[in-house]
Amino acid sequence: MHSSDRDRAVLAGLVFAVLFSQVLLYPGVATLVETLGADAATSAFAATALDASMWFLVAEFAAYVAFVGIWGLASDATGRRRPFIVAGALAGALGYAALAAVPAVGSIPFEGVLLLRVFQGATTIGAFSLTMTMLMDLEGGHGRNMGAAGIAIGLGAALGAPVGGQLTELAPVAPLAVAAGLLVCVGALVSLVDDRTPDQRRTARALLEGVRRRPTLSIPYAFGFVDRLTAGFFALVGTLYFQSAFDLDAGATGLMLACFFAPFALLQYPMGALSDRIGRKIPIVVGSVCYGIGILAVGAAPSVSTAAAAMIAVGVLGALVAPATMALVTDLADESERGVAMAGFNLAGSLGFLGGFLLGGTVASDYGYDAAFLVVGGLEVAIAVVTVPVFLRLSIARADRFRTSDRGDA
Repeated sequence: MHSSDRDRAVLAGLVFAVLFSQVLLYPGVATLVETLGADAATSAFAATALDASMWFLVAEFAAYVAFVGIWGLASDATGRRRPFIVAGALAGALGYAALAAVPAVGSIPFEGVLLLRVFQGATTIGAFSLTMTMLMDLEGGHGRNMGAAGIAIGLGAALGAPVGGQLTELAPVAPLAVAAGLLVCVGALVSLVDDRTPDQRRTARALLEGVRRRPTLSIPYAFGFVDRLTAGFFALVGTLYFQSAFDLDAGATGLMLACFFAPFALLQYPMGALSDRIGRKIPIVVGSVCYGIGILAVGAAPSVSTAAAAMIAVGVLGALVAPATMALVTDLADESERGVAMAGFNLAGSLGFLGGFLLGGTVASDYGYDAAFLVVGGLEVAIAVVTVPVFLRLSIARADRFRTSDRGDA
């Protein structure tokens, strides 16, 4: 096996482990926050189970937003990736372990739990974003490299949801303990991968200025934002909706989420390779519009079976969009600025997750689940349509370079 192929497989496995550990918590999040001390009588963040779950998820992604750029800047400025991934993974493991210990301590207010969640998110995002950046550094085609990242993300989410549901039924804090162990493994195994960071050290100001001079990066950032917004929506509101509308337990809810994440994961690599051949326009533009329509179909589904079928369709469409969007970041970024460029993409994605939690949770709480699906699905379609003209101009001007560059790398 070529060293790039081996490293691609290892790095994809590490991305999988980080996402798997994150998603383990989602199916049983309502039970978990109750176990961690969410109480309406003592915390304004826990007025209802939905509110407590929302703020628990928001705390992690707020930390993602605040710290992802710092990790990217540090990596690009020093010309190193591995030491920062090790530090982020081990500190993230400590954060998960501290949360798992909260019930045993028994005297930490829910606000303290949220602060621990912020610490865990601030450190975990470093391991996640920089592992994806190491995939960007590989040869072999941007679409294929980001397809490997996408299949890892999708598989992590697809398997994390059902496994997390089963772990929650064993013990509410079991997903936290497993997540801690997985991040320790990530910190240890990243040493197996060659650090191919471009040997060009630059100041943080120069890196930021370089990215600022590439406004076209806002195109994949915009699509990344809205796609992650819908993912955040399903992680919180979708989970509670399926349990409320169809009376599903945590295990069955995890299987329902897997209906989306299984095709989303399995099709990432071939879809990424496809975008290397045909360019980014068709996968991103057509896929994004249809993806939003699919979300509306999930909310309108009258039964478990039709909702599951709609989730599968949405997963296929998501697989069409995601690797092409991430590959577009690599296409546009200078090789010495990839850490910052990918940090920007993950920043946009984290803001999207936050938007999905806050917008979806607020609308569902105030106006019901039907309105929440309508707003989020409609927003996906609207943002995709608004962004299409700008993207089409970029795609027409650069599509040949994308395809030629990627074939040359292969």
